[in-house]
Amino acid sequence: MIRGGRSYVSSPPAFSTDAKKLLLCTANTVSVFSTATGLQITSLEGHTALVTSVIVVPAPNPAAKVFCCCWTTSLDGTIRRWDFSVPELLKTVNIGMPIFSMVIPSLCLPAEGKERHDNLFAYVSVEETQEKPKAVRRQIRKCNLSKSRLVGKLILGETSKPELLIVSPSGNFFGIRNKCKLHIWKVPDPESERAITRITLHHTKQISAIAFHPTQRIVAAGDVTGRILVWRGFGNKTFNRGNAVVNERLIDIEEDKPGVRDNDDADSCSTWHWHPAKVKVLRFSSDGAYLYSGGKEGVLVVWQLDTGKKKFLPRIGSPLLHFIDSPDPTLSSAPSSYPEMYKGLSNGIAFDQNAGLVALRTENYCIQFYSLVDDRGISEVQVCERNHQPGDDITVIVTAVALSLDGSVMSTAEVKLAEEGIGGLVCLKFWVSGSQNKEFSLSTIVYEPHRDGQISAVTFHPSGHMAASSSFGGDFKVWTCNNESPKNEQMLQNSSWTSHAVGSYKKKQMTAAAFSADGSVLAIAAETLITLWDPYKNVLLAVLGETLTPIVSLSFVGNSDNLVAASCGSKAQLSVWSMSKLSLSWSYKLHIEALASAADLSSFAALALLPESSNETTFDQRDGVILLYNATEPVPTAICEQPLQFIQCSRLAKGGDLGFLKVNPSLAEEISVDGKSPELLLAYMNGDREYVLFDPYSKNAREVSVIHKEGLAALELKGQADQFGYASIYGDLPEFDMKRTQSSWVPSFPSERPWETIFSGSSHALPPLTKLCSAFLESLLEKRTAAVE
Repeated sequence: MIRGGRSYVSSPPAFSTDAKKLLLCTANTVSVFSTATGLQITSLEGHTALVTSVIVVPAPNPAAKVFCCCWTTSLDGTIRRWDFSVPELLKTVNIGMPIFSMVIPSLCLPAEGKERHDNLFAYVSVEETQEKPKAVRRQIRKCNLSKSRLVGKLILGETSKPELLIVSPSGNFFGIRNKCKLHIWKVPDPESERAITRITLHHTKQISAIAFHPTQRIVAAGDVTGRILVWRGFGNKTFNRGNAVVNERLIDIEEDKPGVRDNDDADSCSTWHWHPAKVKVLRFSSDGAYLYSGGKEGVLVVWQLDTGKKKFLPRIGSPLLHFIDSPDPTLSSAPSSYPEMYKGLSNGIAFDQNAGLVALRTENYCIQFYSLVDDRGISEVQVCERNHQPGDDITVIVTAVALSLDGSVMSTAEVKLAEEGIGGLVCLKFWVSGSQNKEFSLSTIVYEPHRDGQISAVTFHPSGHMAASSSFGGDFKVWTCNNESPKNEQMLQNSSWTSHAVGSYKKKQMTAAAFSADGSVLAIAAETLITLWDPYKNVLLAVLGETLTPIVSLSFVGNSDNLVAASCGSKAQLSVWSMSKLSLSWSYKLHIEALASAADLSSFAALALLPESSNETTFDQRDGVILLYNATEPVPTAICEQPLQFIQCSRLAKGGDLGFLKVNPSLAEEISVDGKSPELLLAYMNGDREYVLFDPYSKNAREVSVIHKEGLAALELKGQADQFGYASIYGDLPEFDMKRTQSSWVPSFPSERPWETIFSGSSHALPPLTKLCSAFLESLLEKRTAAVE
């Protein structure tokens, strides 16, 4: 089983002591990346549930910078210690409760001033699973890592939901946010018998992020409205009872406390406000002079702590989630994420069967090409201009992506969402690639290809020189390339696509499309009917029987004469039709989320969504199952459950997809099943874009493995050899070519509403204002023919 596509931003990352490695929590593993090359070196595998935190153990002395140990926690209820240079599991502590967060304060103390103690204590945020109301199950507990157990029944606090524990850089305090409150504990001496004391700071809004000053008693908190509160001198009364002097001055109990609410234990509280939305990131600089903040708007704000003045690092491109410093002052990590996808559209996934790649529609108006075998991104194609900030409303949506059989041509569909009745512009684009690294260039733009109807599906002819698009507006179009046999890459780049034919059937919505294996038949779904067309002559060949609900997916089954269709709705159906008999072969009442057909076989795979009643018993809380069929037999040849079990979030079959991949000679040496190379693999990708590759015809899907010819660790060292500075991180700069070719002209078909496209493009690429206004006014005027006297 080959797994990949896991999230890198579910928990805060951590740098190694020498800043040469970055440790990321990825599902139930920890992936170790090189900061120089950006490639994965190794992974820590052993947890059976989501990894929630990773803590790197600092070097015992300045000379031991290659020290590579870390602690990890997981929802499986275990705390593990690793040597991530090997990698090797050194110790396991099982506390029997899901762990959401952990801090180890003693690891923050400087090595030269640290006293050696027999016990190592950690503080964990856990969920109690025994006979307690759900509202008070989340607890803060103390754990003795040296003795591998919790410290008695000591409960430091309770929260309504799991929260992230934050420790101060000095190791003297740790805290947690709880709705509109901030709880701070003072860490006692490891050998002390004194009880752990706590203070609570109050706010009027819900707190979303906290950070401690590295040397002073200063704590900062961000809230959901974008405000930042800075408390100075917190805990001077509670944490220093019996000691009348703090910071070389006497505590005046009656002293005025500007900005402090009620009886909170703090000297003062100041408020800063710049962020328009929730503050997600707060971090003090290593010297304590600055405070970093960030959030949904994708801007990192640098506040000067003494004056409140600020500087900005804008256009990071996506909402910030974490900000981590490294021992190397030139490096830091700022994981980010894009906003959620626009709901109600197709999943936007296309598989390149020959190259083992998948094309994914991303939320930043790009198509990302991802290697399913290597589990890494290959390239990105910017489909349309992106001038908005991450906090702005999404106005343009990439609704579909399709690849030709050889992967050299791509088509994308996008729609500009209507704003106050203006907009709704639909655009179809064709892209061509002449290289193996999937660097696509734009070939043709078609504005409003189907009147005002949105595009429901795009599919390519097996030759790659013809395509078909269907529309909810009631028609479909066949597109052809003007250069069907390009002799070189330059001719391929200059090719363009034009409309070859237009068809419709009784003004019904066209909801799906597919070409046969030889390209002689084009199947178009007209709501509940299937129409068969000759794509060359644009002649209706036949109309197949009616289904109960509208068809959303069509696929010809390999080289056979069978066509499989999936419909949606309350009476969803999976049906197989015989092209030779023009009749229904068999059908099931199943809700099918995705279909995939093998190019050279008479079998297909279907991702079926399970009804709610079956999830609690038969299928172990999963919402889907993969069914393998022979097109001529209604009984599944196999039911694949393991791929859904291997993905951490198994209840995400909705929004998932399937695709068959050919194991070509270049991949045959790297992929093996029982020591042999399979001819075909099936890829399953869930709604969170996590995926598994497996051999659908193998009895044990676990035995699929990848053998790389050259390890990534070796590649890392090779990439750093004889390089330093910029080149060691980003590689050598390309040589400047004085004879480089200018960008080729991209043919486009104008819209009937030119004022919607005249302002499109990047702001720096627009023509001068005088020409822009002139063209805009001319587009509004009606052209008159010259009168004949």
